[in-house]
Amino acid sequence: MKKITLLIVAFISLTTATAQIRVGKAVLPYEENFGETDLKLNGAGMREMLWIDLYAGGLYLQKKSKDPRAILDANETMSIKLNIVSGFVTQKKMIKAVEDGFKKATFGNTKALDERINKFIKFFNEPIVKNDIFDIVYIKDKGVKAFKNGKELGLIEGRDFKYALFKIWLGDEPASEGIKNGMLGLQ
Repeated sequence: MKKITLLIVAFISLTTATAQIRVGKAVLPYEENFGETDLKLNGAGMREMLWIDLYAGGLYLQKKSKDPRAILDANETMSIKLNIVSGFVTQKKMIKAVEDGFKKATFGNTKALDERINKFIKFFNEPIVKNDIFDIVYIKDKGVKAFKNGKELGLIEGRDFKYALFKIWLGDEPASEGIKNGMLGLQ
């Protein structure tokens, strides 16, 4: 009986160990579920600055894709997971990075999104610390739901908002080429 129990525990441990991927010091799951939609890891990468790992990012889709335009244009549930791995990522720096990202993503023309961008930035009202995990989930025909450490922060409506937000990581001028290529499964 002890051998059977040990075998079952070993099998479960092996199964759960293979259900994740390590990206630097971060561990990201291969699959996520939001509501009724199962998403699979498309790819993952690390955002670095001056050889310091800042956060790992994973892109979760229903079907794998290496085409950033198709992903940005798609009206289907998808998600970006950000796993903070450095104390250098602070609340103030995250807000600045998001503001700069939206400016790049919209070529400086944020006017149509300003109210929703401000609402999104308020999701970073609490301090950000190492090991925080943010899930940015676009829900088909609804909008973007944001989560911090599993706690829902709110919903921002509009596919146009999702397009600009996801373009921060997947656009022509991404936050980092390394994280973009990783999320697209090109690395």
